[in-house]
Amino acid sequence: MKVSCLQENLSKGLGIISRSVSSRSTLPILSNVLIATDGDGLKLSANNLEIGINCWIGAKVEEEGAITIPARLLSEFVNSLPAERIDMVLDEDTQTLNIRCAHFEANLKGISAQEFPQVPGLDAVDEIIHIDPLVFKQAINQVTFAAAIEESRPVLTGIRAQFEPDKLILSGTDGFRLSTKSIPLAHTIDNPVEVIIPARALSELARVLGGQEEPVQVAVTSGQHQILFHLDKIDLVSQLIEGRFPDVTQIIPKSFTTRTVVDAKNFLSAARVSYLFARDSANIVKMEIIPGDGELVGGKVVLTATSQEMGDNITELEGNVEGEAITIAFNAKYLIDVLSVMDGAHVVLETTTPASPGLLRPKGDESFMHVIMPMHLSQ
Repeated sequence: MKVSCLQENLSKGLGIISRSVSSRSTLPILSNVLIATDGDGLKLSANNLEIGINCWIGAKVEEEGAITIPARLLSEFVNSLPAERIDMVLDEDTQTLNIRCAHFEANLKGISAQEFPQVPGLDAVDEIIHIDPLVFKQAINQVTFAAAIEESRPVLTGIRAQFEPDKLILSGTDGFRLSTKSIPLAHTIDNPVEVIIPARALSELARVLGGQEEPVQVAVTSGQHQILFHLDKIDLVSQLIEGRFPDVTQIIPKSFTTRTVVDAKNFLSAARVSYLFARDSANIVKMEIIPGDGELVGGKVVLTATSQEMGDNITELEGNVEGEAITIAFNAKYLIDVLSVMDGAHVVLETTTPASPGLLRPKGDESFMHVIMPMHLSQ
């Protein structure tokens, strides 16, 4: 292999695939990245057996070839080089890659590319689904934060993706909160499918979606073991999670006794301030929702957070309250998480009793809903 490329292109490509490099695998090759010539460019690959990414960058190819190089060393070395041309030559006998850039030179020992697990392409699928990249990225950000981090229940670390004929419904829950988002598909599909995608894979997809303009091509491989996302010069493949996802329709409240509409930015600011005091008291923030009357037009919401050591905080928000007065407590961190990803100028909060879950959504937007379990208030 004998190739040349720009330092900035190689550095960017390595940055894209870096998070799919395994850091704890017993297989040394999974700590490496694959560098392979591909037509008139260079293909970079990383695979930790859960998520695999291919990235293509422009290069001048004089001789074809492939090698895997320790990812950390390669990335740190390339990032230390000046923004000039990099020349790479592979000695196949010793599996050593010689890298030259300006007055820098290094010889990096690698492992044969034949041992590297391949990332499948679109030729391994039956039907391709097209999704607008901006809409998809927003939807991912609105559901992945609600997925579980602990792996005691693997299905909860994933996002349920329901591909219906004309829309995709994403749902994530950790047992204490639930986010669900519906987005339209660019084209109708013939074969609806439901899978559970690791939240980490979708978060990684959102990270690399940055400058994508063309629709994202999505496909589930035959056998429904993997899902493939095809972008411009990037392929991301993830293993799917097996199991039964909770029935979210049973979690979403069907009715309410109090409906509160507040300014979204003010609500987020109030939650952040409350969290400063609530974090020492199990993140509990108490909300007193008071309907309007003759003197109070519309109504108000009073947020209170108390720390025995630090003090307390009271924030009052103006709102439009319909229904009964209620005092309910939520996890301040959970409120911040959902309000940070919610679009729209106003937020709707629907509640029934202090012991029943609350429903949050943007005013005028039925495509996104977030259910949050209340916290116990000691008398």
